[in-house]
Amino acid sequence: MTRRSIVIIGGGVAGSLLALQLTRLPGGPWPLDVTVVEPRPRLGPGTAYGTNRPEWLLNVRSAGLSALPDAPMHFADWLQRRGLADCPHGFCSRQTYGRYIESLLEPALAAPAPNGVRLQWLNTRAVAAQPLLGPGPTLRVQLADGTFLAAHTVVLALGNYPPALPVRPATAYAHHPRFHANPWQPDALRSIGADESVLLIGTGLTALDALVALRADGHRGPLLAVSRHGQWPAPHSPAPVTPYPNYYATHVAGLRTVGEVLRVVRQQMAKGEAEGYNWRAVLDALRPDLGRIWATWPEAEQRRFLRHLGTRWGNARHRNPPQNAAVLDDLLSSGRLQVHHGRVRYIEPRGDAQLAVRLSRHYVSTELTADHVVLCTGPQLDYAQLTDPLVESLRAAGLLVPDSLHLGIVTDAEGALLNAAGAASDCLYTLGPSLRPLWYESTAVPELRQQAANLAGVLARQHAPGVALPGSVQLAP
Repeated sequence: MTRRSIVIIGGGVAGSLLALQLTRLPGGPWPLDVTVVEPRPRLGPGTAYGTNRPEWLLNVRSAGLSALPDAPMHFADWLQRRGLADCPHGFCSRQTYGRYIESLLEPALAAPAPNGVRLQWLNTRAVAAQPLLGPGPTLRVQLADGTFLAAHTVVLALGNYPPALPVRPATAYAHHPRFHANPWQPDALRSIGADESVLLIGTGLTALDALVALRADGHRGPLLAVSRHGQWPAPHSPAPVTPYPNYYATHVAGLRTVGEVLRVVRQQMAKGEAEGYNWRAVLDALRPDLGRIWATWPEAEQRRFLRHLGTRWGNARHRNPPQNAAVLDDLLSSGRLQVHHGRVRYIEPRGDAQLAVRLSRHYVSTELTADHVVLCTGPQLDYAQLTDPLVESLRAAGLLVPDSLHLGIVTDAEGALLNAAGAASDCLYTLGPSLRPLWYESTAVPELRQQAANLAGVLARQHAPGVALPGSVQLAP
């Protein structure tokens, strides 16, 4: 059987989990050559888990972070096999999780997988992809060194992009030496002096990462945080909570408005509280069905959710480890951290040593100055604004279409990109954060591992239709 080539562009968690699932396909031999294109020095951890900061913690307990949908305790068992005790409250460092993901791919990189899949990693960047005419491979991927890869299928596993600049088109501030546009870069905050003032734009999980990192570096200067709502992520409970019964099928299925779903959730939270359940368990009970709820809403309702509830939902759903919550509480109660509400209207350098940030709220303007400004607004999601050369080339060719809600890429239910004419590609797929338009919740490991398993099944059926694949692949959010 002729071997088929799959190129996965991006070797963070999403791309690595897809490669892993392809090497674990049952049966075989599978005539698949899988190439992961990843420019970072390690394959697997990506931006989120390749950090050099041990103080940055996972925001999900280790028992919920298996890389494999069919082995829920795989990560916890990996920790135990290596003599690594579970971490305080169950929240390990992201460094540790990065090593876990990295270790899963090492056997397949060293030798062909038992199922016949061959895996290789190219430590470079993809800068363009173009269709090929005629029989054989259907896409040509251009690499940063000028060489090309021919592929039957290309999967975009591009992960999260750095935050978008908050004030445009006047962006002179972005080049100021004390404006930190990407707090996830290695050593991004270590140039900040111990007594220098710091202003954080954003009050989400990224801002909490910045606060924890500054504390670990011995920072003792004034801290400011600004955001429209001034809301911080809710803390996890110190210990795991009792699961609440799922109520999607009985109370939520078929509801087509945000208001209807919100009413049910509030009713269930009141019921759960009366029965002794933690509110977190009531929200988490819907997690397997969040994508179905999102997909049921018409676009007008999805916009309503993003406008009115998106921030609150994110803060309640994506919670903060108890250790980080303790740092935040200490900074707020001591008065070292001041929180200001408002929309950032401009950022202006004040010489080489400071920046000024103007906020507006209810027609009142406030100007704040700080020695350093750190952008903590979360990843850029709008593929219409991205300047990544690969994205630009696909967008210009009409092969990649940004969605109307500015959340990611337009695809079908299997992750195949829809072109400018609305037709689904048979050779270009995506997974991970770019699928937010489809499922909304598309960034955490439980969602990524299921997407990887689903897409591996789709690609297996496409490239080796004569090879039996036990069972059927159930697409899930």
